[in-house]
Amino acid sequence: MQTDSGHDDLFSSAKELFRAGRYTAAEPLLNQLILKGAKDREIFHMLGTIYYDQGKFNKAIRAFRRALEIDPSYTDASVGLSIILNDLGRYDEGKKVFDEARRLLSKGAAKEDPYINEKLAVKHDELGELYFRYQRYLEALEQYYKALTLSNRKPELTMKVVETLIRLGEAHRAQKELRTLINQYPSFVGARLKLGVIMYESGDIAAAVEEWERVLQRSPENSEAKRLLDLAQAATVTRDSSATIDL
Repeated sequence: MQTDSGHDDLFSSAKELFRAGRYTAAEPLLNQLILKGAKDREIFHMLGTIYYDQGKFNKAIRAFRRALEIDPSYTDASVGLSIILNDLGRYDEGKKVFDEARRLLSKGAAKEDPYINEKLAVKHDELGELYFRYQRYLEALEQYYKALTLSNRKPELTMKVVETLIRLGEAHRAQKELRTLINQYPSFVGARLKLGVIMYESGDIAAAVEEWERVLQRSPENSEAKRLLDLAQAATVTRDSSATIDL
């Protein structure tokens, strides 16, 4: 980007307005910068975000693609573009855009940078949530697993994997993931609660109760474990093991 002071001031003002969420005010400044010949990836990324917010999807796609022409490894633009394509039902295109950006990044030394890895993990997580929302569970699972290989947020991401496996009818695999998570993070009670729910819904009430009781051993005041145990007890009394419970 050019370095004259007026140009820099315009860019700084546009960026400040964008970060404050004042998109209507930021847009004309960003367009002024483009008319002045600016070729900065951030300018086109901000415009893409603004157009997406306005529902101008074609213009947003062009802006994000321009940012990627300037810097093909710019993950913020690749994810922005992927999200739009997914929203438009162009899932394969969206996946290809982000996977290509990740491939380019992985070629360089940045692949060993924990900060970059976590940033990529967040983007895989976001894509996973999009696929999950549209009930494309296999694609969601793929993205969540990719996020897991890059992130330190193992409990949070594993729980998303578990929920996706359940939607795919893979309760056995979901249990296996939860047991591995419990072994790695014994104090993470959410995994035991979920494991108990899966066991309960498979008809193994005794095993479910055992998991929830273990939660109370670690956290005597855990209200969710108490609620689940009460439901299990009521089901036992009424001999209704077919009832489902929510977590």
